[in-house]
Amino acid sequence: MAQYTKHPAAPLPAAPARETTGHLMVRGLGIIALFCVFAHTAVYNLVGPIGAGIVTLVVTAAMLAVWIPAIAHQRPTRFPWRRLPWTALGYAALALISLLWSRWPAATATTWPVLLAVTVTALFVASMLTWQEIIRALSTVMKFILALSLAIELWVALVLQHPLLPNFLEVPDEIDPHLYWVRGNLFDGGRIQGIVGNAHTLAMMCLFALIVFGVLFVARARRRGALLVWAALALVLLVKAASATVYLSALVVLVVLTAALLARAATSPRKRRNVYIGFGAVALVGVVAAWVLRDALLDVLGKGSDLTGRIEIWNAVWARAAERPVFGNGFSSPWVPWDPTFDGWILNHGITVFHAHNMWLDVFLQLGVVGVILMAIAWLALLWRSWFFAVDRPRWDLDAQRPYSAIALAPVLLVAVLLIEGLAESAPIMLWGWLLLVMLSFKIKSVPLVGVGLSERTPLISHGAKARQVP
Repeated sequence: MAQYTKHPAAPLPAAPARETTGHLMVRGLGIIALFCVFAHTAVYNLVGPIGAGIVTLVVTAAMLAVWIPAIAHQRPTRFPWRRLPWTALGYAALALISLLWSRWPAATATTWPVLLAVTVTALFVASMLTWQEIIRALSTVMKFILALSLAIELWVALVLQHPLLPNFLEVPDEIDPHLYWVRGNLFDGGRIQGIVGNAHTLAMMCLFALIVFGVLFVARARRRGALLVWAALALVLLVKAASATVYLSALVVLVVLTAALLARAATSPRKRRNVYIGFGAVALVGVVAAWVLRDALLDVLGKGSDLTGRIEIWNAVWARAAERPVFGNGFSSPWVPWDPTFDGWILNHGITVFHAHNMWLDVFLQLGVVGVILMAIAWLALLWRSWFFAVDRPRWDLDAQRPYSAIALAPVLLVAVLLIEGLAESAPIMLWGWLLLVMLSFKIKSVPLVGVGLSERTPLISHGAKARQVP
């Protein structure tokens, strides 16, 4: 009978390491929490404002019940308190303090708990999951959104055969189409809204999905063939949603990705400097050309000279913001349409507008110049860190030849999308935009290397030659 020698040349075969049931539950909770943020409008349209509030409260309480004991059981030095995104948290604190001078205190008191819940979600995911798990969780969330969007569009188009209102209300004889949850345009050439109930938001989710799927594909994740199928679905839904802002964001993502890859390939500081100069010149030429050819570009993108009513919105917001320029009029993201100060203030298709369609103008309206400064510092710091997180080779000793991580590209691409989004929408300062700001800021500051260190659950107290770089 064969037997192992008493002097083996290699370790005995053993089962691969498996994740504990507790951590699998943490990952599942993280995915649920992320879905509730990215698809918040779907939850709102399904169960209404009260139901959405209850869901948010329950999920947030579950995260705190898991997170607080986990922090308490760690040594005080283990949780990176100093690495928290303090500028973003300062903005959230200023938003709460604005209750003292808010022109719409009821709206501030209503929307600030949502900001707090999203902040808790961001910090929970960043501290409890590794970089690879965060990208995989985002991938799972995007798959759910894409699949549910396709399913509800098919159901409305083929089974229901008439538009669907939020909360499954009966459709009256006369109603503005902008109030529909799903219009049923999947096969008639119109724009689709998907499970999130908005064409632009659906297109943005599709772009996020393409970024995450692409990163995982390059990182050689499992089931790469399935990733290609999901990417194809995301591309089809993005085209059907037809958002001009998202098309522009996709172009910027390609430019940023190209610049990051060239910066990675540069073998000397001089060559990297040349990359920066070259792309700086390209960006300058692009901005000048866009300004000179703005009318033609707007026609191609299907936008009028008033940017689909945005100029009128911006003028009205600026006029009110200028009345209190230092600390603003009070926090409210989004604007609460049933509050008397917002109800009927700015109308679009007869519907009260619930944000300024520009995140910087929105912040100026709510928290004044002080808020704009805090928000600018938070986003510029994240942009700076995410760029060098993407282009600098992983290094903690004299070894300068370790491979780059594909996952390290994801933050800078997501940040690029959000900064372009902020020029025409206010999404980067609420819900999934705010979540990505806080989560990525905290994660990059606390874990600057993908897959290396105790926080990434590698058995290393100090980095050494055997440190494994996760792709």
